Amino acid sequence: MEMPIDMQHQQMGYDRTATMFSPEGHLLQVEYAEKTVRLGSLSIGMVCSDGVFILADKRNEDTLIVPSSAQKIYEIDEHMIASVAGIISDARVLIDKAQLLAQQNRITYDSSIEPELIIKEISNLKQQFTQYGGARPFGVSVMVAGIQDKKGRLYTSDITGNYYEYYANAIGEDDSAIKDQLREKYKKDITLKKGIEVAVEIMKKVRGEKFKIDKLELAYLENEKSGIKRTEGRKILEIK
Repeated sequence: MEMPIDMQHQQMGYDRTATMFSPEGHLLQVEYAEKTVRLGSLSIGMVCSDGVFILADKRNEDTLIVPSSAQKIYEIDEHMIASVAGIISDARVLIDKAQLLAQQNRITYDSSIEPELIIKEISNLKQQFTQYGGARPFGVSVMVAGIQDKKGRLYTSDITGNYYEYYANAIGEDDSAIKDQLREKYKKDITLKKGIEVAVEIMKKVRGEKFKIDKLELAYLENEKSGIKRTEGRKILEIK
């Protein structure tokens, strides 16, 4: 009886390092890390006609944890936010780097850094950990939303270090089903209020019994106004 391909790979050691390609051209450690991301809590990002937002499921069930210490959406700068899916401790390293870059840019050039420069630097760091031995890949995807030239921008960096700009995207658990719904319902002229409603509706439909609005966190940026606005739970649907 022929041994399954997956077992052959494991025996031959192709899954023991992120730097060794399998005979089929895969980096197995990177693919395993991608599975970790899909076990992470869900986030939806969307560019709207009047801004950009990220809606995240905090998925915190432990009543002993102080809620404010379990935020899912991070502030990079006053014009930029980020959410993650996967290993949160890995994400913290990348978020810290992004925050440092944003502050260095303000000090050096007296201006806010472009969102794409942030996601590019994060992606470059993640790529290094798929190419050099002695370390595993970062087990996290990062979604960055920001304002540039008074327009919303949304980027996502995956495990491999690739990144793309999106009109709308999802990372974490059930991301494929969420993205299928976004492709059907997203419109480029959608407003923040309507976009948030659509995102909540999609999340409720896909998550089913797992959906709990009280566990949701929202952060958004408006094109014509400075600063990050935050809310959570049922107040999300009260955005005007």
